[in-house]
Amino acid sequence: MMNREETVETLIKNVSCQQQGGDFVLTWHWGQDIPCVYVHKSLYGAPFDAGLIEDQELKLYTREEYKVHKGLREKAEGIGRYTYRIFPCRLEDGKPILLIPQGDAHVIHVSTGKAKIYYSFKRSGSWFRKQQTLQIRIFSEIPIAKDVLCYVKKEGSPPAHKDDGTQYPFIRDLVPGVNLLPEIEVRKKDVIRLFFTDGKKYGEMYELIPE
Repeated sequence: MMNREETVETLIKNVSCQQQGGDFVLTWHWGQDIPCVYVHKSLYGAPFDAGLIEDQELKLYTREEYKVHKGLREKAEGIGRYTYRIFPCRLEDGKPILLIPQGDAHVIHVSTGKAKIYYSFKRSGSWFRKQQTLQIRIFSEIPIAKDVLCYVKKEGSPPAHKDDGTQYPFIRDLVPGVNLLPEIEVRKKDVIRLFFTDGKKYGEMYELIPE
């Protein structure tokens, strides 16, 4: 395992990201006499401990490479959110020592786009009956964990948000492509809508579209 040290100095700051075609480019302000950095990429929200980073998880990037490419250029592949941590280094006998800063000045969160989730409802049963059968159809571009979405039932009018009616969780994860949920019994005047369980968190990752 490479050597690493903690530092109280803010040696990497003003980290930013710009989309350029199919790439995004990370830029930052280098502290004086910082010859290189180690870049760590992880899924947004994943547990992180700087002391447990494996060497193979880090990418060494020199100041010269940064100047040539005018930043760190990465392919905007897939759909999701990622966290980049730019760790400054110092040299000792020609070998980089990873420095672990305090705070988050060296951290940036990057979104590679929102995955689209399309949904529709199919009702069956006579309009003369009080109860009808309803099935939710969902088309997703990528796998979706079951705790991302919920459906809400309200009598007489569409629910305005996830707490405006009776909320039901999903019982299984969604796979890419068409997902048909188990049929449920509803009343004629019941209106169903889908919502994110956490609109702020998941609204940045997915786009929920009624068909």
